[in-house]
Amino acid sequence: MDIKKKVEELALTLPECPVPLAAYVPATRFGNTIVVSGQLPSVKGDFSAYTGTVPTELPIEKAVEAARICLLNNIAAAMTQLQHGETLRLVQMQGFVQSAPDFHEQPAVLNGASELAVQILGEAGKHARTAVGVSALPKNAAVEISCTFEAIPEQVQFTGRMNWIEG
Repeated sequence: MDIKKKVEELALTLPECPVPLAAYVPATRFGNTIVVSGQLPSVKGDFSAYTGTVPTELPIEKAVEAARICLLNNIAAAMTQLQHGETLRLVQMQGFVQSAPDFHEQPAVLNGASELAVQILGEAGKHARTAVGVSALPKNAAVEISCTFEAIPEQVQFTGRMNWIEG
């Protein structure tokens, strides 16, 4: 599966791997597991379009867009850890939404990223997920997402039932 090509087919752009904001690496790999540090909704280093508390300072629709950008940044970071002939399977997504005290729709915000993961990765995009509301995030970002991926050979396809087939 060519992830870059699939992203382009969806009329999206896969960004460069985001630069860390502090003393950590964007992604690390052990075995076939790739863990990505929390990614913010930055576009070329700019966070300004997706800041503030949801839904009082940023509407839910914009927060959903922010979640999609966070996922693309996670994929970009994970791809820096791939070896030749490998692709990604999303295992887990942890999402944080800067929320007003009476806002309880964090899962709806994260659905933007979850649905995009399946559009890009197909069956290999189905994942476990945590959606949490928090009072603040770095850079006043509305959303932060961290993902865990599995590196798999490109010729192997996920069937959706915890089985792999060679394709």
